[in-house]
Amino acid sequence: MEVSELKAKAIAEIDRRRDEIVGISCRIHANPELAFQEHQAAEWLSGWLEANGFEVERGIADLPTAFRATLRGSGEGPAIAILGEYDALPKIGHACGHNIIGTAAAAAAIALRPLMDQLPGRVIVLGTPAEESGGGKIIMIERGAFAGIDAAMMVHPGNSHRVANRALASVMMDVEFVGKAAHAASRPEEGINALDGLILSYNNINALRQHIRSDSRIHGIITHGGEAANVVPSFAAGRFMVRAADDDYLDVLLAKVTQCFEAGAQGSGASVSYRMLETRYASLRTNASLARAFLENLVALGISVEPPEAGSMRGIGSTDMGNVSHVMPAIHPTVAITTEEVLGHSPEFAAAAVGEQGQHGLLLAAKAMAMTAIDLLSDAELISRAREEFGASVAAEGSVRQGRGAPASEEPVSG
Repeated sequence: MEVSELKAKAIAEIDRRRDEIVGISCRIHANPELAFQEHQAAEWLSGWLEANGFEVERGIADLPTAFRATLRGSGEGPAIAILGEYDALPKIGHACGHNIIGTAAAAAAIALRPLMDQLPGRVIVLGTPAEESGGGKIIMIERGAFAGIDAAMMVHPGNSHRVANRALASVMMDVEFVGKAAHAASRPEEGINALDGLILSYNNINALRQHIRSDSRIHGIITHGGEAANVVPSFAAGRFMVRAADDDYLDVLLAKVTQCFEAGAQGSGASVSYRMLETRYASLRTNASLARAFLENLVALGISVEPPEAGSMRGIGSTDMGNVSHVMPAIHPTVAITTEEVLGHSPEFAAAAVGEQGQHGLLLAAKAMAMTAIDLLSDAELISRAREEFGASVAAEGSVRQGRGAPASEEPVSG
C-alpha cells in the first residue's frame, strides 16, 4: 500500500473515532490533576491504548503516573515516540491544554494500529507526567525511559499553527533571608529586616533586566514577607525563574542573579541562602527534517502554517520537551485552538481546550502526528537525515548539561 493510502486510512480512523477521542479529552479536562498526581488521566490513556492492542507498562522510571505503550510493526525498523502530557495547573486546571496533548498522542498511535502490519519498526506512546512543574521527562531521560528511541514528537495547543517553536532553558530558584525580629516601633534598631534583603534583591534584579539579552527572562514572587506589620521580619522567602535561549547563557544569568541576592544580604545585614530546584529545563532544539515532514502533512490537511519568526519572543515559555530534544531528534509543533487574544495559562484558554476549536485542534494534532509517524516508519532516509542533523547540532553546540542543576549556595551568605 502506498504511503498516501496509509495516511488516508489513519485520517479516516481518527474521524471514525471522533466522539471517542473528544470524550477522553473532555474527561481529562473535567478532572484536572497536578504534577505527579495524574493517576486518573494516566490510567484512562494507558487503559485506552491497552484496549486497542498496545503492550502497556505502567509506572515506568519509578514514576507512578508515567507509562509506555508499544505497538510493533511488521519487522525491524525505527522506534518512534509520541509523547503525551496530562498534568494541569493549580486552580485553573487545563489552562495549558494538556488534555489535548495526552489524548492526541494516544489517538495518533491508535490510528496506526490497523496499518502496522505494513510498516516496520515500533510506535511508542510515552506518558510523561509533570511538565508544568517537576520535569517528568527529565527524570524519565535520566532513568532510561527514552533509551532505544530514534525520534520523538508531541503537539501543543496554542493560538496559531507553528511547526518550528522555540523554548527557553530555565531553572527555578528558591531564596531565603534570615534576620532578627524586633519591635518595629519601640526597638527597630535592634532588628535585622529579612524582608528588606529580599526587596533589595528584587530591585537589583529589576535593574539587571535592562542589561541582559532580549531573549532572556527573570521573574519571581515573594512567598513569605513577615508575620505582622509591627514586627521587623526575621524571615523572608521568594521563588524566581531564570530563563535564557541557550544553556550557556543561563549559567551566566544564574551567576548574576545570585550576586543580586548576595548584594541584598549585604545591604540589609540579613543572611541569605538560595538553591536551584532539581529540574533544569533545556532549550528546545527543533529537528528541521522532522519539522519539514510535519509541515508537509499539515499542508496536506489544508492548514496554513505560520512561518518561524526569527528573534520573536511571542509565545515562548519553557518545557521539558527541550531536554528530550537534546538527546534525540524531536519536534514540538503547535496547533491553534483559539485566537491570538486568548493567552495560555488563563481561564479563557482552559475553556478553549474543550471548545469547538479545541476539539478541531485535538483531531488535527492526532492526524498530523499519525501521518508523520508513517513517514518516519516508511522512509529510512528521513530517519537518517534526522539523525545526521541531530548529530551536527550536538557537535556545533558542544556538550549540553542535561537534567538537574546543583545547589547554588549551600551555606548562608551573611550581610
